[in-house]
Amino acid sequence: MMMITTTAVVTMILSATLMVLATLISKKINEDREKSSPFECGFDPKNSARLPFSSRFFLIAVIFMIFDVEIALLLPMPVTMMTSNMKSWMMISTMFLLILIIGLYHEWNQGSLEWKN
Repeated sequence: MMMITTTAVVTMILSATLMVLATLISKKINEDREKSSPFECGFDPKNSARLPFSSRFFLIAVIFMIFDVEIALLLPMPVTMMTSNMKSWMMISTMFLLILIIGLYHEWNQGSLEWKN
């Protein structure tokens, strides 16, 4: 029990020491307004660097990410077919694909997939 406690204490002390050293070493000493501002050919920026973007673009990007994850879930399906019961595999695959198709139909019906209005 003493060995575990000693190891835990040494680990905590070593971790804390490394975190403090990393914080001290990585501190920026010369913080300047010009260096922290966005670069625009040496001049002060006239407009904000944070321009708003279209919420439509954000929606399309989120839908793309969702379908990207779904493809990652679909790829191992043929491999698992060999090692699982055919009836349960077919039922699970059909339900999964049915849910994807219903979701795609809903997004299409709502107009989420149209870039222009």
